[in-house]
Amino acid sequence: MLMRHPHPELQFTHFLPYGALIHDGGVQFVVFSRSATEMRLLLYDRVEDRDPCDVIEFDRETDRWGDVWSVFVPGVGDGQLYHFQAEGPNDPQHGQWFDGEARLIDPYAKALVGEFQPGDDGIIRPPKCVVVEEHFDWEGDRHLRQDLSESIIYEMHVRGFTKSESSGVEHPGTYLGVIEKIPYLKSLGITAVELMPVHEFPIRNIHGKVLERPNYWGYDPMAFFAPHRGYAVGEEPGSQVREFKEMVKALHQAGIEVILDVVFNHTCEGNEQGPVLSFKGLENRVYYMLGNGGSCYSNYSGCGNTINGNHPIVREMIFYCLRHWVHNYHIDGFRFDLASILSRDRSGDLIPNAPLVEAIAEDPMLADTKIIAEAWDAAGAYQVGSFGDARWHDTAEDKRWAEWNGRYRDDVRRFWKGEFGTLGDFAMRLSGSSDLYELGGRTPYSSINFVTSHDGFPLNDLVSYREKHNEANDEDNRDGDNHNNSENYGVEGPTDDPELDALRVRQIKNMLATLMLSQGVPMVVAGDECRRTQQGNNNAYCQDNEVSWLDWGRVEENAGLVRFFKALTHFRREELTVRRKHFLSGIPETDDALPDVSWFNALGVAVDWSGVDTALICLLTPCEGIVNGGREVMILANPTSIGREFMLPAVAKGLRWRLFLDTAAESPYDIYPEVDGPTPVSGTLALTDRSMRCYVATP
Repeated sequence: MLMRHPHPELQFTHFLPYGALIHDGGVQFVVFSRSATEMRLLLYDRVEDRDPCDVIEFDRETDRWGDVWSVFVPGVGDGQLYHFQAEGPNDPQHGQWFDGEARLIDPYAKALVGEFQPGDDGIIRPPKCVVVEEHFDWEGDRHLRQDLSESIIYEMHVRGFTKSESSGVEHPGTYLGVIEKIPYLKSLGITAVELMPVHEFPIRNIHGKVLERPNYWGYDPMAFFAPHRGYAVGEEPGSQVREFKEMVKALHQAGIEVILDVVFNHTCEGNEQGPVLSFKGLENRVYYMLGNGGSCYSNYSGCGNTINGNHPIVREMIFYCLRHWVHNYHIDGFRFDLASILSRDRSGDLIPNAPLVEAIAEDPMLADTKIIAEAWDAAGAYQVGSFGDARWHDTAEDKRWAEWNGRYRDDVRRFWKGEFGTLGDFAMRLSGSSDLYELGGRTPYSSINFVTSHDGFPLNDLVSYREKHNEANDEDNRDGDNHNNSENYGVEGPTDDPELDALRVRQIKNMLATLMLSQGVPMVVAGDECRRTQQGNNNAYCQDNEVSWLDWGRVEENAGLVRFFKALTHFRREELTVRRKHFLSGIPETDDALPDVSWFNALGVAVDWSGVDTALICLLTPCEGIVNGGREVMILANPTSIGREFMLPAVAKGLRWRLFLDTAAESPYDIYPEVDGPTPVSGTLALTDRSMRCYVATP
């Protein structure tokens, strides 16, 4: 018999082809530049040093291999600080931005340390790169590999989640602070956290060459391979690497996956007015999309520049970066910010079968990960339903991309706001958005359903403000979306009116319940379960303060709503009927079976989709032929401003129904976690204005 022998724990520590590579008692420093005429390595002893302790010149004859510069430095290792410096043509009119005085961040740096330092010459000196030894004791940790169809995603900001004093953690605003709050995360029933950008970014926005207002969100990348230093507790160079891994391992031990929000669409170097920090000073014409002969930057990101993602060199960098996060940090998936930019060729044109998009889906080293696209960009591309051109392919690999479903957000908001003509769209979103995904052979879980995200109002503000209030951003309230589909119900902002506040809570419950009962994959924003507010700011990208931080006092103040949310997630994870892997057909599988979904109006008869009434009954039946395929679920929605009577459909009268939730009831009678609520006493059900009920059939 073939015997299996014990083997050491698998460690993904293979060298990257670029960056700072530790081996043989020293470090190999490797960097790409096609047009540089000279390359230098600057070494530093201490974080605060303004000038290097040693400058090593690369020899063009012995230290350059094609377009790759490589030099081995003995006697240095883990923790060594460094920059690159490159001489070359300085011809901005033709896209060449070499500056022999600029200190440059290694594009493959695994960690940064320190802050920006203004030089006497007026040149901004960026944080220093750190040589990092990757070994970490994962104690057998592996990717959790939870099926996307079973996921409940919780979008959160590492710093904002625990930075408030109210969090009560020992290490507020850090990776270790997140670890302290894992019991709360687990209690919510979510399966994954989606972290807003954690790759390195300037902690203050760079405008031109001046550091300005705080860069809170982090959508301004500076080093793609490096976890953000500002979220670490330890002050020693590279401590963020260890602490980030500790956070991932702890989340995995709690059964929670980690998805990263990655920004491969622009960098913090900005346009032609911005500083030379890294890519711009190494090979500007390769890393960025340029226009007008190279004299200006194409701006499909809305942030000044656009990464040239479908250039072979840049595409290779993105691949190594994704693999780095997956295999060195055990990351379970990625959400790609402004992902439509990845579908643009080197001239900026949207193309089918974009090499980068296709290759990410096909990459064997990423096969266990979730890949999610924000399927639009800032230049008008909107690919919701068609990202990756999946409809033109036949293989499962081509259909791996899931999408943030912006149509879901807008249609659900409009329906519960009470707009006419929204019934059909709401039903389509509730049933999985087959109009967007079925044609391409994709699945309901191709749709990441959300009502709110970091970008826009949190759920409490969505039902409390009719207009945005972004004055604190110092942009004269011009920033942020003007079309929020929000409503204040008579009072702008907070209110002391108990009836108005009860209405707002009801609407929050309506949208949370819709989200958890919809086919597809639900995503919620941290704090929506406890009415976190941004005081009407719908673009809090620069608000590193109480405007953005989660006030943990609200968890206790809104304990009833938190309980409501926990019961919803528990129900979703247990009830297969609301999270199918195939689209609903509305056609019975056998002559004596009910359709998998039936739609009725408030009179209990078939819906007239062309009518003006928006009251709706949705009846879902279990999956035929599947063991524990679920139970019958009946959803009644009244988005109108008046109370309505609903008649049970004839096909529902033969079943024994128990109330699961009633958004108009006060806690604890608004939801029954064990689905043991009251049974209807008659075939007529009275629903309060702007309310929702859900019943489940029991034996």
